[in-house]
Amino acid sequence: MKKVTWEVASFSTLRTSGKRVEIQANAPNISSDGGLLVLGRLEKRHGLAKRVSSCLVDWRRGEVDHPLAKLAAQRIFAICMGWEDCNDFGSLCDDPLYRLALGSRPASQPTLSRFENSVGATSLYRLGMELLEVFVQRHLHNPPERIVLDLDATDDPAHGQQQLEFFNPFYDCHCFLPLLVFGSCDGGPMDIIAAVLRPGNAHSGRRAGAILKRLARRLKQAFPETQILVRADAGFAQPEFYIACEELGLEYTVAIGSNEALTKKAEPLMAQARAVRDQSQNPCRLFGEFAYSAQSWKKKERRVIYKAEALEGKDNARFVVTNIERDPEALYRFYCLRGDSENRIKEMKLDMASGRTSCTSFAANAFRLMLHAFAFTLLNLVRAQLEGTALAKCALGQIRLKLLKVAAIIEESTRRFLVRLPRGHPYAYVILRPLGP
Repeated sequence: MKKVTWEVASFSTLRTSGKRVEIQANAPNISSDGGLLVLGRLEKRHGLAKRVSSCLVDWRRGEVDHPLAKLAAQRIFAICMGWEDCNDFGSLCDDPLYRLALGSRPASQPTLSRFENSVGATSLYRLGMELLEVFVQRHLHNPPERIVLDLDATDDPAHGQQQLEFFNPFYDCHCFLPLLVFGSCDGGPMDIIAAVLRPGNAHSGRRAGAILKRLARRLKQAFPETQILVRADAGFAQPEFYIACEELGLEYTVAIGSNEALTKKAEPLMAQARAVRDQSQNPCRLFGEFAYSAQSWKKKERRVIYKAEALEGKDNARFVVTNIERDPEALYRFYCLRGDSENRIKEMKLDMASGRTSCTSFAANAFRLMLHAFAFTLLNLVRAQLEGTALAKCALGQIRLKLLKVAAIIEESTRRFLVRLPRGHPYAYVILRPLGP
């Protein structure tokens, strides 16, 4: 390897007593991803790569150097470590830790590209069910009393001529519109249980009822005694979505956009809130409810709870459709907890780079989104192992930076591989300790 040398005057003056500073990029068997083996252990325990490969059809004939499970693991590991592009393996092929974690030399970029472009609609459906199954198996030994499902749509900007990318006026860009579903058990952390790529011109609630039915039926089968609740914003305020929840016996809170009829029904309580605000010179928030039937509901009345909030100089009324018989204020506060799903979406988009849907075909981009969802799941499993540490509440990107992205020296002998971490790594004990339950 070519020797690279820099002369740095400030270093010579302050630290080296005039000696020249040399930097050489030729150290043998060093990886920048020292925490990769933590991912490897957790992936094997939960069998994520095998789950992915079980949904796919191998397009190759004869003997192959890279089984589908290995290709899936390679992509999932790389996404977790911040290498979300297949092109990154132009250099990562020589990383000794990836060779160690995968059992052999990583596949090349062309092989990975063929892998991503080999997936069809049937495989994508099966992948969606396997992602849900990971969540089910994690909690099957200790069935929860309550599962909350949070549905949300987000934009995935496109920068090219990808199939089914369209201009979306709400987000003011050319994009795809993925539907993401997160589930939490008994108030615990959120896990991703569905990630469905949709065309950029889709409505937020497109296919949401059908996807919810698929998820809820499996959850009710696995946890027949568990209460299942659904939360969603106004983009899902459609009769089909309410009907899907009601047919499945799910309890739901779904925001609904304000209109003249809703505003008129809320006006008496809104007037009280304004009077209290004017008297106290402080914002006032009151809660109420009424029965309401939109024209598209075919004369079926549903319960609407609402917040009548009088702020300085303006009114702020918010409405939520629900079939839950609880106090309006407590129910509205429960609905507002869906804001935590926004943080999980940020992790998907910013930390997991789930917007890297740059393949030409829609199916390949949908598969990429699924790979990012499985990578999110793997890092979420790492976060679960950090309970009781300073990293337990960190975002996934911070866990990657502080725990996993650490230099490691790999020494190989006839009897073993020795992975040496820096003595000063503050979280080395997390990497070294046995996995929890």
